[in-house]
Amino acid sequence: MARKKKHEGHVNHERWLVSYADFITLLFAFFVVMFASSQTDKAKAREISESVTDALDKGGVQAMVHEVLGGTVDEKGSGNAMLKGPGGSEPKNEPNAPPPPTSLELMPKLKYLSEALQAEIQAGKLEIKQEERGLVISLQQAAFFPSGDDTIDPKTFDAINKIATLFRDSPNPIRLEGHTDSQPIHTARFHNNWELSAARGIAMLDLLSTRFGIPHERLAVVGYADTVPKESNDTEAGRARNRRVDIVILNQTVAKSAVRTSPPPQTPAEPKKK
Repeated sequence: MARKKKHEGHVNHERWLVSYADFITLLFAFFVVMFASSQTDKAKAREISESVTDALDKGGVQAMVHEVLGGTVDEKGSGNAMLKGPGGSEPKNEPNAPPPPTSLELMPKLKYLSEALQAEIQAGKLEIKQEERGLVISLQQAAFFPSGDDTIDPKTFDAINKIATLFRDSPNPIRLEGHTDSQPIHTARFHNNWELSAARGIAMLDLLSTRFGIPHERLAVVGYADTVPKESNDTEAGRARNRRVDIVILNQTVAKSAVRTSPPPQTPAEPKKK
């Protein structure tokens, strides 16, 4: 009896496609996760990452691709709040997001004054710096005021005029802050450093408003005495730097948050009983 010839099994030459497809799927998942992690919406990034895992487990790759590229369509037919793209829209500002920084607002004026007042800066008569609240121009007492007095030296009017001219037409409020050292003062005019620091601020206000034309509505005076020193009052050099009047040009953010206070209403005095 003749034995049947055994047929050889069919060799599958396309099994490599299975591994290749798995590799492509994993590579796609990797780039999807990378795309999601680059988005500013962290909650959406986490949702997309979870969608990748779920799609790989359930084979719903096509639906997941549509969600990532096209956006999830809501009941109104609109896309979700992804970054601008197919089916998406521009991200909205968070309600509690901080306002944009305004520190650059006064930078051009800082540069101009640094050049215009270069001689005074090099001589140590004044300092200019940018702070979070605005532009601070520190006028040293030794150059602008006689010791223990609130009279502004006329020789400094040219420097003050350059400052006033730059800010005369700008909307920024200006605060004049008087400072002293810790050495007590008691004269016929000033009984303490509080009075001296406030008087110097008032003198600067009068000069800026009457001589240089800055509206007095934009000006305010604060007397700090020796409570806000630049350096230690233990040395003469430190005390000299602490004696100053700061012209503070407030930026718009600080100006809007500042609250102007008014004196309490006065009640009419009761008539005296006869």
